[in-house]
Amino acid sequence: MGASVRAVPLQSPLPPAEEVMAFIRSYVVPEGFPDSVTPSYVPYMTWRALKHFFGGAMGVFTTRTLLSSVGVSQSKVTPGAIAINWILKDGAGRVGKMLFARQGKKFDYDLKQLRFSSDLLLEIGAGIELATAAFPQFFLPMACVANVVKNVAAVTSTSTRTPIYKAYARGENIGDVTAKGESVGNIADLLGTGLSIFISKRNPSLVTSFAFLSCGYLLSSYHEVRSVVLNTLNRARFTVAVDSFIKTGHIPSLKEGNSQETIFNPPWRHEPIAIGSRFGEAFQEPASFVAIRPLFEDERYMVTYNPAKDKVYALLKDQAKSDDIIKAAFHAHVLLHFINASHARKQMNSRRSDPYGNPCNMDFMAHIAESCKIVSSSYGTFKKKAREQGWIMSESLLNPGKARLCPVRPQ
Repeated sequence: MGASVRAVPLQSPLPPAEEVMAFIRSYVVPEGFPDSVTPSYVPYMTWRALKHFFGGAMGVFTTRTLLSSVGVSQSKVTPGAIAINWILKDGAGRVGKMLFARQGKKFDYDLKQLRFSSDLLLEIGAGIELATAAFPQFFLPMACVANVVKNVAAVTSTSTRTPIYKAYARGENIGDVTAKGESVGNIADLLGTGLSIFISKRNPSLVTSFAFLSCGYLLSSYHEVRSVVLNTLNRARFTVAVDSFIKTGHIPSLKEGNSQETIFNPPWRHEPIAIGSRFGEAFQEPASFVAIRPLFEDERYMVTYNPAKDKVYALLKDQAKSDDIIKAAFHAHVLLHFINASHARKQMNSRRSDPYGNPCNMDFMAHIAESCKIVSSSYGTFKKKAREQGWIMSESLLNPGKARLCPVRPQ
């Protein structure tokens, strides 16, 4: 009685078209897709691919311009001189990358804002590189500046990449999500490069090409960052959540809060709230500190308003923990709401004594006392509703300053 063994395939053969699609999917989507990633993964990767397409196309024009400029800028073109200029350009870029790496945890606090800013810097660097065609005699300084800017953008983009991919991974598949995301970016980059090579043979206008590709790149970058949904509260998302709670009693969902987050903050923009400030910045005179100190005896923070700087300050005591920082930020927003409301009423009701509605004349001490009552009764509700919407309240990404109030012990 001879027994025969036969191998039986566990899966039936797929039609040729489905085999091709399965092969492509193995390079562009994580295993188990779509259940292995969050719903916002697809729009993010779509905008990311489009951004890399424009970036690859831009790279052809910038490289072509640099190669042309490095040769034209020398009266006697020699391979050695060209190589030295190119090495110096790359060396300057590496120095810029190294120096910017000291930003540290800022890459975790405001990764969306930094990610979009890095793409904006990347386009500025590309613009400087293209400008070497008009000023080839200044190739080296211009190319060095451009490379420093682009390398700063590169280290920012690299540092913020993993937290974004982590937000999309479901389970222990962060490596797979990262690999497929980079694969999609490389494919789009190659497609953009190929199309740009074909177009560049027709010698299009550099200015027109740069304007079109930069607008496409930055628009894609903006929507790419906008599509990221994070469940942590940095300053921008915290502001959205608290403002909504104060005005409506409602906490926005993760998707709503992320969609309303401010992505680009110009450096010159006035920030109305400072957290973890120094004593001298917050108080104009010691009398103000003495007046409000009793209101915060049981808290690990203090909140005040400086009329001269038109800013609310949250000062942290040396025992302050993560929840204390969140509560201090919440209190600062409540106080700012009272001050803004009082300022608006002052502008509407009385312009004779102060035609510009200067908040310096407001009795902000009463607002601080009133805000303490509101915070004591509503902060717990705010935390509960935020957790119900999926926001993580156990960690603080509010990037507070390092200054702390320490008690003075009598000698």
